Amino acid sequence: RAEKFAQTHGGRPVVIDRNGDLAPLLSAQPDALIDAVGPFQNYGGDALRVAQFCIDNAIHYLDLSDDAAFTQRISELDDAAIRAGVFVLSGASSAPALSASVVEALADGLDNIDTIDAAIIPGARSARGRSVIEAYLAQVGGPVRLYRGGVWRTQRAWSDRRIYQFPDGVKRAGRLIDAPDIHLFPQHFGARSVTFRAGVEFWALNAAVSFVAFARRRLGFRPSRRFAAFAEKAGAALALLGSDVGAMAVTVTGTRNARRVERRWRLIARNGDGPFIPGAAVRAVLRRSETVAPGARPCVGELSLAEMLQAMSDLPVEADTTEEDAPALFEHVLGPSWGALPSSVRRLHAVADMASHSGRARVTRGAGLIARLAAAVFRFPNAAEDAPVAIMIRRTPEGERWERNFNGRVFRSTLSPAPRAGHIRERFGLMTYEMELPVEDGAMRFPVRRGWFLGVPMPRWFLPKSESREYEADGRFCFDVGLYAPFGGGLIVRYQGWFAPDAEPPELPR
Repeated sequence: RAEKFAQTHGGRPVVIDRNGDLAPLLSAQPDALIDAVGPFQNYGGDALRVAQFCIDNAIHYLDLSDDAAFTQRISELDDAAIRAGVFVLSGASSAPALSASVVEALADGLDNIDTIDAAIIPGARSARGRSVIEAYLAQVGGPVRLYRGGVWRTQRAWSDRRIYQFPDGVKRAGRLIDAPDIHLFPQHFGARSVTFRAGVEFWALNAAVSFVAFARRRLGFRPSRRFAAFAEKAGAALALLGSDVGAMAVTVTGTRNARRVERRWRLIARNGDGPFIPGAAVRAVLRRSETVAPGARPCVGELSLAEMLQAMSDLPVEADTTEEDAPALFEHVLGPSWGALPSSVRRLHAVADMASHSGRARVTRGAGLIARLAAAVFRFPNAAEDAPVAIMIRRTPEGERWERNFNGRVFRSTLSPAPRAGHIRERFGLMTYEMELPVEDGAMRFPVRRGWFLGVPMPRWFLPKSESREYEADGRFCFDVGLYAPFGGGLIVRYQGWFAPDAEPPELPR
């Protein structure tokens, strides 16, 4: 293959074993070496030996690593690269080099960055190298550390499905995977949430990868290289059922003049040329190699978006950028009343991606039959004088998903805007309630106005009574939630307490 390439494009093929003797490389007298082999996750304990060899012989080095740990480790060679006067850049690929250049452009003029989300979803007919397939299969179903809502959290690779819309009606599903962006961008851009997703176009292939993730999570299955080879052949066999259109999206949300906005950059690659895009960063760097500072580092902040687009100008790609308002759910529902809330209450409800808070609560439970039945159905907390309480809020396309944890007892609900202004709907399983949100004297209340069971409206006399409010005391968020049974059935549950936001520094925990 190397000989055929050289006959068409020039150059001279040289056979080198990256795990063996690297001396034959010197016969080519290269100015720069680009490592596009991979999978970088499998390079082992002496993973940086090729980069070190380049430094020792005054050769510039770049790689297309998509492995977060490898890309971060390259900085270990920084002092040696500076002394040698060469640059050593890891991740000169779609991620993090291209995605970082897009984020820089989208963040221009924003006062702060709340979320960064990127997704790469190739077409079924786009060629995928064995190392890419091995890299994906090695992590699906396993743990991934992500910085979301100002806290490092652990989620499963190939979870948290999200649908992405692209021009010309192209719609693709992406799922969480590990990538250098997740670990580098929180600190570099000061973002409170960073996510990265990948996927494949054809639903059957997505389902197959999901099955591998399930097998790893439940059965401890680890795909072998032979399995990756089978997956490569299976994907090629199914390629004709899909298209040759690849897609990439980068979304940044942040505030500008106290208004939250969402900026989205989308790229479409046609004719099956999507696999050439990862090489554009290398091309852009080498076009101005004399201006690249020596040293070893991840390829983040090295290139502008204009340079990246110029490096792709001979490819059949199209890119666009959009901007729209992106208020939080409660900000959207409350409208002008949002500004009347105390700062701690606004902070808890200003969810751009995910947020968690912890505190203490006093819980009182009703003793009647209806109270006991409702508490069992909805998993309301047990009675306690002083219990630890935590809440996790996750933004969804429909609204928000709330998970409340009272000393290990968890109950969940889904919130969405109601058609009527100033009203919100909350769904607990088969039950949905609509509440008005009046803001009075610095507190927000939640009177129940309507309800449905399995979508069927309930009579007003069948609705529970809510005497609930959120307010601020001593500078922190406080809550007093009281639910009472219909028909004068008395107290169901009341919980009173406070929350403080969870927070961790953006540096990756060691």
